[in-house]
Amino acid sequence: MTGSLLEVIALDVRDAVAAEEGGADRLEIVADMASGGLTPAVDTVAAIAKECRLPQMVMLRGEASFLASPERLEGLRRDARALSEAGAAGFVFGFLDSTGAVDLAATEALIHAVAPLPWTFHRAVDHAAEVQAGWRAVRLLPNLATVLTAGAPGGVRDGMSVLRTRCEAGDGPLILAGGGLRPGHVPALLEYGVRAFHVGSAVRASWSDPVEAHLVRRWRELVD
Repeated sequence: MTGSLLEVIALDVRDAVAAEEGGADRLEIVADMASGGLTPAVDTVAAIAKECRLPQMVMLRGEASFLASPERLEGLRRDARALSEAGAAGFVFGFLDSTGAVDLAATEALIHAVAPLPWTFHRAVDHAAEVQAGWRAVRLLPNLATVLTAGAPGGVRDGMSVLRTRCEAGDGPLILAGGGLRPGHVPALLEYGVRAFHVGSAVRASWSDPVEAHLVRRWRELVD
């Protein structure tokens, strides 16, 4: 890997191949971006593994909320086993409870289910009732690779000050900056100490259009 880490959202094989061609380091595999990204089909992960060498970080999220009922959690455990066998290199998940605090019990249950694979705590942390408390809880969890965060529910534009504060608190190495990330944000984020970037809509015309390798290449140059 050169310079910073660049992760690209892929919905299918075509996206994954274009991301690899453009110089991405890693994929986030999801389905249903209209719901903010849900668990993809096992067949999708298996097909990507055949055609693309990039590691796949696979979303484990059964509905468009950050809550995890025991039934939902059990379903995600089963999904994780099948997706691991299909070629997942790691997973993306994270839960809040009904008060808006990080749901440590649910999150730790899934960490154990996917171990020893690495995982990313996704943007649930941006929606925590108390962001600082959320970060304190998340940063100590085992096998944590990155925290996908925009710093604010509305996206990176609104969250730059929080991302700077997190870097000043020593969390820079954990931050995977994404969620409305635009080229103009990158120089400041690099200056803060962010070294991992996550793009989805920025490398395609729309969510119904495929990833474009030349746009990925532009981001590769930008973050390096």
